[in-house]
Amino acid sequence: MRGAAGAVTVLAPAKLTLSLRVTGVRPDGYHLLDAEMVTLDLADRLTFAPGRGVRVVDEVVGGLGTAAVPGGADNLVARALAAVGRRAAVEVVKRIPVGAGLGGGSADAAAVLRWAGVDDCAVAVSLGADVPFCLAGGRARVTGVGEGLSPLPFQERSFVLLIPPLVVPTPDVYRAWDARRAGDGAGPGTPDPHGNDLEAAALDVAPALARWRDLLGERTGRRPRLAGSGATWFVEGEPGELGLAGCEALVLDGLRAPLVAARTVPAPA
Repeated sequence: MRGAAGAVTVLAPAKLTLSLRVTGVRPDGYHLLDAEMVTLDLADRLTFAPGRGVRVVDEVVGGLGTAAVPGGADNLVARALAAVGRRAAVEVVKRIPVGAGLGGGSADAAAVLRWAGVDDCAVAVSLGADVPFCLAGGRARVTGVGEGLSPLPFQERSFVLLIPPLVVPTPDVYRAWDARRAGDGAGPGTPDPHGNDLEAAALDVAPALARWRDLLGERTGRRPRLAGSGATWFVEGEPGELGLAGCEALVLDGLRAPLVAARTVPAPA
């Protein structure tokens, strides 16, 4: 589709959740959040051209692949097109890993809304809790089920992301959080001291995450934080100051987890 007459390309930047509290659960089962999110320079690229259909090009960092990207009507790009009543042939060049807690699907949906000129928060949140922030971008406090956005001053910050070869489904993590909250044999849900209430639940879903966290902590001398519902761990700083200069991945039991240096970017003008 690239180069076709009338084609338009839109970037879909990843989001990083710096802190996350689960403040409650609505009667309909949706979880209420209080989070700080920032936009990163790691981005998918969507090209819109006349026609219909969604094609995914796999350029995910570290060769982690796009096998977990839903197809058909369940694809978030297809859902976003339907939500705005538009039709297009869309090529999605994926660079944001799937199931990594970096909002790749939400970023793609937000890119569709930007292309369509839709800035209605109700439409955005109907597609997912992260979509309103991905549509706005920059840095913000995010509350409610994602619809509450309070912009915060932009800060230039650098991070190193460790992306284990794991897919951690967000619904599974919230179910584990619910189980902890109910005392379902896992103990009560308590705020995470490192700023992400979902970390313990994510470790229940994917216990191997703990070993990747510990490996990154040993290499950098810093306590890694979990991005959203996982599976990405991150530490703040440049690769050189973290002892990771020239290191493209960490290896555990023969498995490679890519290291990605990322910077914050401001909201679109």
